[in-house]
Amino acid sequence: MDRFLRISIASLLFLVFAGTIVSYAQEVKNKTYTKKEIEKMSKERAIIKTSFGEIKLKFFPEVAPNHVNNFIELAQKGFYNGTTFHRVIPGFVIQGGDPNTKSADKTKHGTGGPGYTVKAEFNDKPHKRGILSMARSQQPDSAGSQFFICVADAPFLNNQYTVFGEVESGIEVADKIVSQKRDDMDNPIDRVEMTVSIVEGK
Repeated sequence: MDRFLRISIASLLFLVFAGTIVSYAQEVKNKTYTKKEIEKMSKERAIIKTSFGEIKLKFFPEVAPNHVNNFIELAQKGFYNGTTFHRVIPGFVIQGGDPNTKSADKTKHGTGGPGYTVKAEFNDKPHKRGILSMARSQQPDSAGSQFFICVADAPFLNNQYTVFGEVESGIEVADKIVSQKRDDMDNPIDRVEMTVSIVEGK
């Protein structure tokens, strides 16, 4: 991928996130976690089930504990169940986690969240293929529930979005999802719904 295309894609992602995620004055979650709490989160895994198969995720609570805890808590509440991957960009990312995608009204897809935000935890983990990171608006502390999985290396996103995990198995499922036919907003023509569960890892 040449430099111009990399810059164009980076700009596109920023505009996509900044232009769709609605960020009002909301509570910003930011807690200090104990070593024991971080160790517990590091042992947990998320299973994203789709019609194309399962994606298993592991977490990086040592660098982004608030984002990891937020994702785990939302998943345990069933928040993500019935939502879709509403943005798929070949050679780049698949994005999901918006509660508005439970509705068939695609005009609101990409604008929703949990009603609060999480303080940014930018870190040195690189945005490479398989990385799990959080979508946000222009405001760094605006991440809520929407996340994306990189299907290719995207170093131009480093230190601008919070990396909080990566695909442990099932990256081929993400490849299938990103290849689906999509509309002008990169939303798949056919819904790609998910359910997300948390399990204890090895």
